[in-house]
Amino acid sequence: MEKTIDEQIQGTKFQFPSKESNTKKVYIESYGCAMNFSDSEIVASILSNNGYNTTESMDEADLVLVNTCSIRDKAEQTVRKRLEKYNAVKRTVNPRMKVGVLGCMAERLKNQFLEEEKIVDLVVGPDAYKDLPNLLQEVEDGRDAINVVLSKEETYGDISPVRLHTNGVSAFVSITRGCDNMCTFCVVPFTRGRERSREPQSILAEIKQLWDTGYKEITLLGQNVDSYLWYGGGLKKDFEKASDMQKATAVTFDQLLELVATTFPKMRIRFSTSNPQDMHEPVLHVIAKYANVCKHIHLPVQSGSDRILKEMNRLHTREEYLALIAKIYQIIPDCSITQDLIAGFPTETEADHQDTLALMEEVKYSFGYMYAYSERPGTLAGRKMEDDVPEETKLRRLQEIVDLQRTHSAYRTQDFVGKTVEVLIEKESKKSTADWAGRSSQNLVVVFPKESYRVGEFVNVQITHCTSGTLIGKAVDYSSMN
Repeated sequence: MEKTIDEQIQGTKFQFPSKESNTKKVYIESYGCAMNFSDSEIVASILSNNGYNTTESMDEADLVLVNTCSIRDKAEQTVRKRLEKYNAVKRTVNPRMKVGVLGCMAERLKNQFLEEEKIVDLVVGPDAYKDLPNLLQEVEDGRDAINVVLSKEETYGDISPVRLHTNGVSAFVSITRGCDNMCTFCVVPFTRGRERSREPQSILAEIKQLWDTGYKEITLLGQNVDSYLWYGGGLKKDFEKASDMQKATAVTFDQLLELVATTFPKMRIRFSTSNPQDMHEPVLHVIAKYANVCKHIHLPVQSGSDRILKEMNRLHTREEYLALIAKIYQIIPDCSITQDLIAGFPTETEADHQDTLALMEEVKYSFGYMYAYSERPGTLAGRKMEDDVPEETKLRRLQEIVDLQRTHSAYRTQDFVGKTVEVLIEKESKKSTADWAGRSSQNLVVVFPKESYRVGEFVNVQITHCTSGTLIGKAVDYSSMN
């Protein structure tokens, strides 16, 4: 007999926050990737069990935490400006307030924050959030507090996140941590450690909790979700040392995705982020098979030049990437594909840049995240490669990439005019109080008249026109997913 979801997750225990007796307040800001925002929800849960409620007012906070990103220099500069703001509030308004840095900058700049600049009271790395109560006690005792030790096991699978700034409709569910892909431009392997995966039953338990409280969409989250591999615990790199039984019962990402899709057939499912070298065909068949798995893949390419891809230590070629794109469209014809691209990587020539533009022309991405190269201290590129592309050249190439992407985005949205798409209502439109805004399976924003519909409902919308980034239409009926 097939087990119910309650039987499947039996034995999984979450830490549920009890807020009634809490007397302290914590203010949390998050920057960077979705994983940071997910981690902030874990931090809020841990602190909730230790006397803290979250607040949206910095002035009244006993503790201010900033969850940081080190992926680009601009992100770090933004955080430094916020730290100046925190300390100004601490000096002039709220002298009892303590300030802490979480996340990737915490690991990278730990000594500088505490010893040299003396601008924070505690520094906590991505794998050490359970140590926050102890670190806060050290601060209370007048000592600087720091824990940035990377873990080989921690996945926070036993923590029930406190949903921050939620719309009550969509939520992140973390499934992996760390990254084993040593791209020469990226700090993530150094700040978040090696890849390890979370137990499937704890993932199901968290999703069930979300479903029971009214959520309609989840995003399975990791630095590299396609590398998900649960074989009883441990690092992915040690899988070959696992027992025959562990190998025989191991759960891969396509299996996890199908398990979630079948266990929660009314829950819409997304995932992010994928690495081209690790995305395999079974995942594509799961996406195609289940209506509740969104037809959208974020597939960073970074460059269209084979030479630059090699310099980046991207373990795929241009040809392999384009073959994967062709396979995606073959199996999931209505899939939208989005990208990450870097302009001006060290030694990039005009010919390399033209290769990137040519690849974009071939794929015609629906959307993208595009950046000028930013040297990151500690990475192989930062240590071994000269940042030799002039800034004005980087910015010009970036603008050409952005302009081309805008053209392709318009092309992709125009393709939906006249079609009907299923939309999950998330919020009121920014431009009109008479309209709802939501997203389609392809992750495109859709705006349509409110009528009698409500946030959290799935609605079929016939698209009548569009902008380069938004579909506009009129509801035709309720979806069968309600």
